[in-house]
Amino acid sequence: MLELICVNSLAKIFADEEHREQAYVRATSLLNETFAFQVAYRSNAPLKSVRVKVESLLANVVTVRNVGLVPSELPTLRQESCDGWTLRTTPGLFPDPLLSLEKGRIDVPPGQWRALWVSVAPADGVVSGSYPIRIILEGAEGNEIGCASFELELIDAYLPEQELIHTEWFHADCLATHYEVEMFSEAHWQLIERYIDTAARHGINMILTPLFTPPLDTEVGGERPTVQLVDVIKDGDHYQFGFDKLERWTILCERLGVNYFEYAHLFTQWGAKHAPKVMAVENGEQRRIFGWDTDASSPEYRSFLSQFLPELVQFIRARKLERRCYFHISDEPHSEHLEQYRDNRAFLEQFLSDFPIIDALSDYAFYEQGIVGIPIPANDHMEPFISGGVKPLWTYYCVAQELEVSNRFFSFPSARNRIIGIQLYKYNIEGFLHWGYNFWYTQFSRKAIDPFKITDAGLAFCSGDAYLVYPGEDGPIESIRMEVLYEALQDLRALKLLESLVGRTAVLELIEEGLEEPITFTSYPHSADWLLQLRERINRAIAIAMSVEKEDATG
Repeated sequence: MLELICVNSLAKIFADEEHREQAYVRATSLLNETFAFQVAYRSNAPLKSVRVKVESLLANVVTVRNVGLVPSELPTLRQESCDGWTLRTTPGLFPDPLLSLEKGRIDVPPGQWRALWVSVAPADGVVSGSYPIRIILEGAEGNEIGCASFELELIDAYLPEQELIHTEWFHADCLATHYEVEMFSEAHWQLIERYIDTAARHGINMILTPLFTPPLDTEVGGERPTVQLVDVIKDGDHYQFGFDKLERWTILCERLGVNYFEYAHLFTQWGAKHAPKVMAVENGEQRRIFGWDTDASSPEYRSFLSQFLPELVQFIRARKLERRCYFHISDEPHSEHLEQYRDNRAFLEQFLSDFPIIDALSDYAFYEQGIVGIPIPANDHMEPFISGGVKPLWTYYCVAQELEVSNRFFSFPSARNRIIGIQLYKYNIEGFLHWGYNFWYTQFSRKAIDPFKITDAGLAFCSGDAYLVYPGEDGPIESIRMEVLYEALQDLRALKLLESLVGRTAVLELIEEGLEEPITFTSYPHSADWLLQLRERINRAIAIAMSVEKEDATG
């Protein structure tokens, strides 16, 4: 009645097609990384309340979740011009959310391939060695009706700390909207903590910090819900600022392991022409004092910034955050905005000369003319920045990066998500940015959505672009895409470890061994097997190098 097969974490199991995956029954991992595989299953009859059991010496550090299905009306923007490495271009149900098992049980529909996601996260005290893992399915009466076996070898080595600065834009307003709680109420702070904690455990170590409501993905003339960490009192032309919420935010993030802060953009998106929404108490009433009707260069807004920024810098220095704070001017400016951007940058320089300014932009002229210190080009616009020797160099991708490059849409193979780790290593990328950790609005923030039903921001962005997590009852539900992206970051850390043992040249040679052409952001093997085998070779090389190092140390 029941078929089971272990498959790798890069497989996507669709309910309406025969899976084509080879059995995946053994692998290696380091002692402090999270390893994942899947158990695909299918029954020829409906099965209710099937119990899922783990039998292994590692059982206490194994988590099993059910891979859920969500709809995609817009899997791709390029129906007729896909690049050939896309799983599907038609709308339908896609595997993505990783759902906790209810009382350790699942219901099995008939005639559909589904999958369990099995994560192994060794804790302190777990030692190296080979560990069989059996995933057992039991019927409602307790009888075994299926079993799948996997063997994981834990290598006696530890990944180093992540050096990459990684931000996925955190939308605190979406939390308040979805859960229907007051902004920065205690209920909201609890949700913020849970969502930041999940982010940090998946390699996100920088957070978009809303000093004032971020002017992002907002319809011109429209407003997003107010999410403002800095309190403002306006008295004529003078302002007082309160930093209590910002301090709470900072302490919370640091406690959870998020140590870099990117302060939200000080000017509007796509041109830097206006001020963000700023709320203040004036004459005892809370009201909006700046927004779309405020020119970016207006004397009023510049006076406000002239009073605010010195106090913010004082806050930063008092908490010894100088090396961990980054500022934005405007998101994704283009060539026609260059002079406006330059003018804003020149004004800010008198207050923020000691801090890095970063922005997502792909026009090399902004860097070439010294207007932005740390440009963040899209991964399909990297070549001039690489050729120009830009350092430090960051990158990002979003909905526009649909041809040739890495991305994480529902319709893309997971290998296309994971390859980014190898690319980040090869090109010594310092930071990676994405705009959608939990954007649960339609495009331009016109209205809220149910992320389990609308996965494309209202037919605006390819499904998978706008968020990595789904809203659970009281906290985040992770996704396949989030787990695979974290695997990419672990690959990066493993390469850094190997580099510390054998040198960078040897590591680059190992990565490109047997390839017909070097890896770039647009040229790389389109194969999950290649990625998995590369990671096995990296692990083996680490084990050998550490063995040699130990022998040398003992004489």
